[in-house]
Amino acid sequence: MKTQTYYIESFGCQMNQSDSERIAGQLESMDYVHCDQPEKADIVVINTCCVRESAESRIWGHIGALKHVKEQNPAAIIIIAGCMAQKDQQLIFRRAPHVNIVLGTQNIDRLAEILQQSQPKKKLLESGQFAEDGLGQETGPKKQQGVSAWIPIMYGCDNYCSYCIVPYVRGSERSRPFATVLADAQAFSRSGGKEITLLGQNVNSYGKNLPDHWNFPRLLQKIDQEAGIPRIRFMTSHPKDFGKELIEVMAAGKNICEHLHLPVQSGCDEILRRMNRHYSTETYRRHIGQLRAAIPDISITTDIIVGFPGETDEMFEQTLAFMAEIKFDAAFTFLYSKRSGTPAATMDAQVPLAVKKARLKRLMDLQNSISLAANQQWTGKSVEVLVDGPSKTDSGVYSGRTRQNKIVLWNATTEDFPGNIRHIQISSAQTFLLRGEVAAERKD
Repeated sequence: MKTQTYYIESFGCQMNQSDSERIAGQLESMDYVHCDQPEKADIVVINTCCVRESAESRIWGHIGALKHVKEQNPAAIIIIAGCMAQKDQQLIFRRAPHVNIVLGTQNIDRLAEILQQSQPKKKLLESGQFAEDGLGQETGPKKQQGVSAWIPIMYGCDNYCSYCIVPYVRGSERSRPFATVLADAQAFSRSGGKEITLLGQNVNSYGKNLPDHWNFPRLLQKIDQEAGIPRIRFMTSHPKDFGKELIEVMAAGKNICEHLHLPVQSGCDEILRRMNRHYSTETYRRHIGQLRAAIPDISITTDIIVGFPGETDEMFEQTLAFMAEIKFDAAFTFLYSKRSGTPAATMDAQVPLAVKKARLKRLMDLQNSISLAANQQWTGKSVEVLVDGPSKTDSGVYSGRTRQNKIVLWNATTEDFPGNIRHIQISSAQTFLLRGEVAAERKD
């Protein structure tokens, strides 16, 4: 009997990557085997993102290209999943009749059920309503293997930032029960896993729909104490409800990594108001001061949107000044992109593309200089690195990450293998990575 194969291509955020792992887990439970080429697959899954127009346009190109896969193998099942699937179900079928299944975000865990019912020639899963309490069905087995794993703790978002489509395609916030999250983390630890990232659109909202007063700091503390995982990360926190309790848990934690991703989006209070972010630059500044006082070696990264509607030259200068003051270790920077159905799409004073691009270049130049200076502070120090594996460009060079989420490269030794913990003496720093050599073994 011929081995059945699947191929998955995932776009977008870490939650999408986690959803792809859930899909892969379901397919492997049905004895499908992963392959790395869509042309050779019996099931092809494109897991989509619609946060930015540029990403959506690129995905439409990938969906169109699958027509040739279908022509070569008419029996192949082509599945479009994720946020675009939730938003544009009917449109996908109209524009891409070679697609078999459109799988919205709330139906990820129904894929195995659908495939077991029949081999569909055409099947549209209706979007329906998002679960209001709990998560409803979450039956798909998780694919948890290797060094690191994503572990969702909640789905959906209630923040309704004026530029963001996520609440419309992922629904309201629903938290997974604490016992389920802990069991996932413990299972991954028993399989040899070394690092988990707890995922949510806003992890600080965890537990609002759960009994027993569960919140995110309490969850994080319990995972730290009971999961048996050497490294614990989380994302993403929202500044509006970030606070002292979470800082205290991070500072006291044994396995909680010294890294925080805290999106500020703008250094101008008026733009934050127009974005519906519900905090001020002063509130954010206070969070950073408390973090650095409690965890001196913490690395802090952020997101910045350039060219939001109404952003003047003066407002942009405020963002530059804020970036220079805070000195983020790294920043993910984006041009504002209109998303139909969001309030920002119809706001007045839309910023011309040329202006947005010029501002983005200035911001990136500033941040690159700050990132380089931050990395140079690690030169001469010995750092703990979790080994990811060989470099993609040189098998003689290995790559890993510090607890601060810094990428480190070094010449490979016989002791290097994925999942091992090494101590690397940093010899040089670049904007986006550190280089070093294996440090002398410690004598305990």
